[in-house]
Amino acid sequence: MDMDDNLPLRGTEPLAQLIRQDLDPLSIDELRERIETLKGEIARCEARIGAASSHRNAADALFRKG
Repeated sequence: MDMDDNLPLRGTEPLAQLIRQDLDPLSIDELRERIETLKGEIARCEARIGAASSHRNAADALFRKG
């Protein structure tokens, strides 16, 4: 048995759980907190995209022929 067999599959499972969550029981304050948390996660994702793009551009420049 591989150690990775115990890990959740990569992909959208946590995201799918998030979007399926019933929002009705949440108060307005809880919904606002959720929005702020999600905005923070969006910013973190955008920063990661920027870092990955920079890394990719640097690698492309290094290995570019011509």
